[in-house]
Amino acid sequence: MCIGVPMRVKESGEGYAICEGMGETRQISTLLVGDQPVGTWLLTFLDAAREVLTEADAAQITDAVTAVNLVMRGETNIDHLFADLIDREPQLPPSAAAANKLPNRG
Repeated sequence: MCIGVPMRVKESGEGYAICEGMGETRQISTLLVGDQPVGTWLLTFLDAAREVLTEADAAQITDAVTAVNLVMRGETNIDHLFADLIDREPQLPPSAAAANKLPNRG
């Protein structure tokens, strides 16, 4: 399984960036997202950027990855890492919500 990790551009070059995130510094290919300025958040998979993120999205994904790491170590106190989901009803993604509105053809 490959988990995307948010990383922030610290230095930018042609086709790559030196990025920091989750306690690591790595050289990341930016061929799929284009060259990015310093300070940009990227969602990275296997040392390649796949998406440009907002700072808020980067924080939420970092919290989720942190929660997975904690659970794998046996921790159970992770609710604080999902503050955006606590005390609200789950929401369907737009594609699934649209499918629920289709007439039943059965």
